[in-house]
Amino acid sequence: MSTMRAVQVVGYHDDLTMAEVPKPEANGPWDVVVRIGGAGVCRTDLHILEGQWAEKSQVALPYTIGHENAGWVDAVGSAVTNVRAGDKVILHPLITCGLCRACRSGDDVHCENSRFPGIDTDGGYAEYLLTSARSVVRIDDALEPADVAALADAGLTAYHAAAKAVKHLTPRDTCVVIGAGGLGHIGIQVLKALTPARIVVVDRNPDALQLAESIGADVGVLADGSQVEKVLELTGGNGAEALIDFVGEGGATAEGVAMLRGAGNYYVVGYGENISVPTIDLVSNEINIIGNLVGSYNDLQDLMALAARGSVTLHTQKYALDDFAQAIADLDGGRVRGRAILVP
Repeated sequence: MSTMRAVQVVGYHDDLTMAEVPKPEANGPWDVVVRIGGAGVCRTDLHILEGQWAEKSQVALPYTIGHENAGWVDAVGSAVTNVRAGDKVILHPLITCGLCRACRSGDDVHCENSRFPGIDTDGGYAEYLLTSARSVVRIDDALEPADVAALADAGLTAYHAAAKAVKHLTPRDTCVVIGAGGLGHIGIQVLKALTPARIVVVDRNPDALQLAESIGADVGVLADGSQVEKVLELTGGNGAEALIDFVGEGGATAEGVAMLRGAGNYYVVGYGENISVPTIDLVSNEINIIGNLVGSYNDLQDLMALAARGSVTLHTQKYALDDFAQAIADLDGGRVRGRAILVP
């Protein structure tokens, strides 16, 4: 049996460790083994190390993390016809059954029998990854796996929330984006491609705001304590019709709710704190708070169409697989612009 290098969680609150593990094989009919060309490093990976997912995922340690993956098909099971060895692919983050009600509706994120590589089974901080025929999306020849890997989850999550918001936005509306980091900078580009509404971006980092304005934001607002007033000022005192919160912690949610107009929609993407809203405010302002989990296979196909067209570009910082500890430290220390990508 051949082996490969993989970066593993050996204990919560412990450092990640490089290990030699068996290389996965395509034994099941629908199995697809992918040679990893790029694996995104995500804030969720930091939360996994802190033990935040332990109870939810029930994963047995040690295991390999990494849930934003792209590469080349290495081997396929006997029933697989949609891809073949050598194809360039990006992976929908979930391995889904295809048979349950959610899958039949195209809402595969809520599959009743799913596995989530990098969360509850082995992921892509490795040389190879086992997934299924249902999870692979062929990508345009012009795209490189290391350049698009983070679109598999960060991009998909941002797309899913932005596409939901866009359904209700008109040219007269304002959509506020809180956080122009790894997810936010993708969400801004998706909004720009899909809606004529005004895009207002709030971030505490002036560099992030500069990036946001260069990729389609109409207005950048520095989060220096006056951001709620500034957003209200920009919207004639009413607040925004929609707000996508890519931060979800550090006080962002209270500010976000205060930036919303009556009957406005608050899309929660980033997480970490509780949202505290008196029920009378929910009722009297008739606001909606909407959760967003990744996105569907079709969302990923749509996003890759935007990427192939050049409408969505990832800003990446690449690290060799061996430098995984540096990538994690840089993300944790706020030193990553865009997304960190591990390249085996």
